[in-house]
Amino acid sequence: MLRLLATIRKEWLLLIRDRGGLALLFLMPLVLITVMALIEDAPFRDYQELKFDVLTVDNDHGRLARYIKEGLEHSGQFNLVDTLAGQAVTEAAAKKLVNEGDYKICIVIPRGATAAIVSNANRIVNDLSKRMGLPAVAPVKSRNDSLDVTIYFDPAAKKAFKSSIHQALDNFLTQVETDLLLERIKQQLRSREAEAADTFAIQLKAVGLREQATGPTKQIDIIYNSVQHNVPAWSIFAMFFIVIPIAGNMIREREDGSLLRIKLIPGSYLAMLTGKMLFFMSICVVQFYLMILVGIYLLPLLHLPRLSLGHTYLPAFVVALCIGLAATAYGILVGTVFKTPNQALSFGAISIVILSAIGGIWVPLEVMPPTMQFIGHLTPLNWGLEAINDIYLRNGGLQQVWANAAKLMALCGVMLFIAARVEKKRMG
Repeated sequence: MLRLLATIRKEWLLLIRDRGGLALLFLMPLVLITVMALIEDAPFRDYQELKFDVLTVDNDHGRLARYIKEGLEHSGQFNLVDTLAGQAVTEAAAKKLVNEGDYKICIVIPRGATAAIVSNANRIVNDLSKRMGLPAVAPVKSRNDSLDVTIYFDPAAKKAFKSSIHQALDNFLTQVETDLLLERIKQQLRSREAEAADTFAIQLKAVGLREQATGPTKQIDIIYNSVQHNVPAWSIFAMFFIVIPIAGNMIREREDGSLLRIKLIPGSYLAMLTGKMLFFMSICVVQFYLMILVGIYLLPLLHLPRLSLGHTYLPAFVVALCIGLAATAYGILVGTVFKTPNQALSFGAISIVILSAIGGIWVPLEVMPPTMQFIGHLTPLNWGLEAINDIYLRNGGLQQVWANAAKLMALCGVMLFIAARVEKKRMG
């Protein structure tokens, strides 16, 4: 026990004397999380929070234009712009502004669009009336050419954004055509049965759409935003970066002979290794909760969302311990295998960057190609991130995180076993 406590005290003294190492362990992750959350806020932000300026050229001045404008304004995502410098926007001017990137979208509603929809509705009603033995009295234009609502997009606009706008406008067009058709049908039937005119109504939509939560009733409504991704993700990245001080200390101990003197002290070498692991695991857990506090208190001051922690706190602590143990074991393995600080520090830093890139730390794993997703699911950083997401986003408990926690503990055991074999071979 005394050897274990002495090891912890030794590591503590080495750490507090290394101001650069302290900054690397605590200050740099704080800056990293803040910067990454700010940079990735827009890509992660829900489209309901974004507003786009939309140039509108209304050459129709009918119901279609009114439906489109009211629908876009009601969505809360668009600011409609139909005048510039006090002048109505023309199609040529709007096309030029969108092509130059000043605006993302322009919608041009052609002249006679509403009249064309009315004529088409009348044609359908007349056909139905003939089949029912009623007179066809609704006026129909002889014009057969179709009209199109034209959309201009910024050439740099993303495909998903274009698809969402196309879908929204198509819904508005369908709504206008449906409403006008139902109006004409009701008018025709009222003329046939005037006594039911006051109570007659047609309800087209019989089945609605409702979103239901997948979890238990106590599940909170959490939006997966930049804070919910970056705070846990980069906290895990910082925890695994403990490999640098661990590997550096171990190699320096071998080079200056202090490791040999420690081994000559009566007692088990396992006690010294356990003390080293407990100390650096504690540092990792402190790092994790320091970053959590950043997500709760600091990032909202920068107008970013507040980090949500779910309903249970013990599973997150257990996961943090498992991540800390895996990160510490990796540092011990690197410090044991490599012979010089340059080798260990270079390999440790580069390997953590690579693992974080393919493990979903930089960007969510879902946006990667299938092959990279498969590889990413094999990385310890992804195991830790998935366990934290199970708690913070899916409102899970110990039952949901035990599998990833077990993977981290198993990896910790494997790395310590390899490090012990390497050290034993070196001593032999």
